Amino acid sequence: MSETTDRTGLDAGIGRIPIMDVQPVVDGGRFPARCVEGETVTVRVNAFREGHDAMGVQLVLVSPDGTETRRALRSVNPGLDLWETTIRPDELGSWTFRIEAYSAPYETWAHVAEVKVPAGIDLDLTCAEGALVLERVLAEITAGERPASDGPVVTAALESLRAPGLPASARVAPALAGDLRGILSERPLREGVTVAGPYRLEVQRRRALFGSWYEFFPRSEGAHFDPEHGWTSGTLRTAAGALDRIADMGFDVAYLTPIHPIGSTFRKGRNNTLDPQPGDPGSPYAIGSPDGGHDAIDPDLGTMEDFDAFVGRAKELGLEVAMDIALQCSPDHPWVAEHPEWFTVRADGTIAYAENPPKKYQDIYPLSFDQDYEGLYAAIRDMLELWVSHGVTLFRVDNPHTKPVRFWEELLAEFAETHPEVIFLAEAFTRPTMMHTLGKVGYHQSYTYFTWREGADELQEYLEELVESAPYMRPSFWPTTHDILTPYMTTGGRRAFVLRAILAATLVPTWGIYSGYELVEDVPRPGAQEQIDNEKYEYKPRDYAGALARGESLEPLLATLNRIRREHPALQTLTTIRFHEADDPQVLVYSKHLDADATGTGSPDSVLVVSLTAHDRDSSTRLHLDPAAFGAGDSFEVEDLLTGERYHWDRDPFVILSASDRPAHVLRIIHPEEN
Repeated sequence: MSETTDRTGLDAGIGRIPIMDVQPVVDGGRFPARCVEGETVTVRVNAFREGHDAMGVQLVLVSPDGTETRRALRSVNPGLDLWETTIRPDELGSWTFRIEAYSAPYETWAHVAEVKVPAGIDLDLTCAEGALVLERVLAEITAGERPASDGPVVTAALESLRAPGLPASARVAPALAGDLRGILSERPLREGVTVAGPYRLEVQRRRALFGSWYEFFPRSEGAHFDPEHGWTSGTLRTAAGALDRIADMGFDVAYLTPIHPIGSTFRKGRNNTLDPQPGDPGSPYAIGSPDGGHDAIDPDLGTMEDFDAFVGRAKELGLEVAMDIALQCSPDHPWVAEHPEWFTVRADGTIAYAENPPKKYQDIYPLSFDQDYEGLYAAIRDMLELWVSHGVTLFRVDNPHTKPVRFWEELLAEFAETHPEVIFLAEAFTRPTMMHTLGKVGYHQSYTYFTWREGADELQEYLEELVESAPYMRPSFWPTTHDILTPYMTTGGRRAFVLRAILAATLVPTWGIYSGYELVEDVPRPGAQEQIDNEKYEYKPRDYAGALARGESLEPLLATLNRIRREHPALQTLTTIRFHEADDPQVLVYSKHLDADATGTGSPDSVLVVSLTAHDRDSSTRLHLDPAAFGAGDSFEVEDLLTGERYHWDRDPFVILSASDRPAHVLRIIHPEEN
């Protein structure tokens, strides 16, 4: 083989052709980068060499079965040595890629010939040097390293370079012709090859990137109050009746808060009080009673057969079921008596309950992984395996940041191997370093600080930060949760709920709402950023049908947003987001664009969103767009996907937004080929 190879690595030095800043690579390759099947991934490197000789860069992508695919990187800004290409892995599993940079002797000679021959400089020498280059190509053909079909074109060019009596321009013409250039562009002649990698790339199923979640407490669905007998809990059977409405709104995931038996020791009453009244159900996060622990179902909700029926109905409607996993126990959990080594014992001999001073959770014992790590690991793994065997495909994990990261790295790696279809969402509102590390060790998705990011500038800054971490941490946007109701939401009424739903649904591929959002439940508990009469401590049946009939429900908006998301592949991406300018600093403008190849439909898809960020003011402002970011020219037509209205826009359109009835435009760019 004629090419020479200089393999680089962490300990091998810079290499003959320096390759720097390979992306997507997480922590220098310590953790795999991640994408989903069919997702367009940009591979980007800095590569350069000394002097003026030509060079090239190739990506070698290796599929899970070992098949190698080569793709050339293109120089996107030669002055800064940035090279990039895109890939779309289409198979689940563990991929790798490596970068190969090389000196390109044919391209170097071709450039010299194009300069010297017209100038009459070194004519015979230039032809002779070209012949030497083509002899190397011919040798590779002879050695079987290139297709034999390349032979006639290379041989003809070589003979021409050596032909006596012809003008130099005629001698070099076949060696510079398009057919030979095409051959050597597809399979370049290389020397001094330098290799960086391999780097890992985990390809996961599409739901890890894109989906719409609906959270609810199954015990509230069908719950009812009788003055004589008190409350009767809803069941998994009655909860299954809610799935039709959830599916009709276009959600993909029905997310259940914990369904396990609830302890009675230190049971909390309404609004987290310490004096529960008869009939108070307690927090479902205080898991465990004589009826069982994490592997059991609260008898008030039904049986495992009822759960199977719930999952079956969800599948019939095209919904996946997510289960809330809270790795903590009530004092009545079977593990407390059977495995006291799984808990922290205080100096007075009591088991420590959960605290986040000044908050106290007397009804919950945290787990400790320090005494019997292997035993606790096996118990948790087996519990998750049980629910997977009953059709659960997603887990929302409560407070993962209070467990050892080592535990998650091992557990998630095992599930990636045994159940690659299962997705884990981290509920970790905590320090950024912990949130990012949980993503690096295997969490598919993470809750985010979107809930508290309100202004246009801070939203743009946050999205740009999330795009940077996209190879390992996928964001999930929730305007509210059962634990969180921000002042923005409590002061803005319906306008705030509409506006935040539009932003959450269009800024990122995965979003979710907590039941009651459609009814604009916005009354806080005094002194806390959560709802009054928190559903964690009581039954909360809701009159969804009545609110819809009265025109008070946001269900139509939620259904429209989810339909738009499904119909537009651009909104199913994160890294394609581009921000544009508005004269009003409270107006956020962003676009997402996929070209025809990336959509898989033969047509490009582009969505442009123009949105208020404050719920208490209107705006009349001029925008300043970069149409190239969404594949348009200086003048283009748009359709508002919320209203059906069409407009003819240019780079600097003037828009009027109203917090009460038009807080945002969600616009489809109508490309010429669509007319």
